[in-house]
Amino acid sequence: MNGFPWGDFALNLAAAAGAAFAVMLITFAVALAKGLHRVVDVAWGLGFAAVALVSYAISAGHGDDARRLLITVLTCLWGLRLAGHIARRGRGHGEDPRYDQLLAKAPGNRDAYALRIVYLLQGALVWLVSLPVQAANYVPGEMSWVALLGCALWIVGLFFEGVGDFQLARFRADPASKGRIMDRGLWSWTRHPNYFGDFCVWWGLFLIACDHWAALVTVVGPLVMSYLLINGSGKRILERHMQGRPGYAEYAARTSGFFPRPPGR
Repeated sequence: MNGFPWGDFALNLAAAAGAAFAVMLITFAVALAKGLHRVVDVAWGLGFAAVALVSYAISAGHGDDARRLLITVLTCLWGLRLAGHIARRGRGHGEDPRYDQLLAKAPGNRDAYALRIVYLLQGALVWLVSLPVQAANYVPGEMSWVALLGCALWIVGLFFEGVGDFQLARFRADPASKGRIMDRGLWSWTRHPNYFGDFCVWWGLFLIACDHWAALVTVVGPLVMSYLLINGSGKRILERHMQGRPGYAEYAARTSGFFPRPPGR
């Protein structure tokens, strides 16, 4: 089949939505039992892994098997690493102040408000951002150099994300770092190596799907993720929180805000 199977892809869209919302609803039940809504951050990566696995399973007989397996493995590796990192980072801590502030505005029942504004919204975002992953399972023909370029970009992204998180965790664990701003390693090249890594990962996954023109319509996925990382709940909110820290203004003046560049003086 040389054409893109739009009918089967539409069924995949529905199944992927079911997988994303199922992960979020299960997480909501866990959050109610624990009394902590911060567990939804762990579900973010798990939701993408669930969508990738469901899409791989129901797309059997379509697309290129090598591309299907590659996009599934890469998405699951990214999602499970992120979920594990967030789970370890949050172990033993109370509620995230972000959710306390958000739910303080609840017009009625806090939990019902959280279900709508936090869990169902994140489920919808998982479905939307993952559109390239879903489409890649149905792209006909063998992978080209464009897909290989996407795989290379994914590797760069995972390197920045994983190494950046590791360096920050080691910095925070050192008592000598108390009261200081992390400005070493990748954090001297960009103030947000982990967010830049996410950016590369999702544009890389999009390129893997781009061996057929039909997959171009899924560009909304990496565009939404880029907006979230730069102007949404990522860089913008974190920098607003950090602005009052001693030394942060000087760090920001000499360090790139997002795309890496050699550290300034």
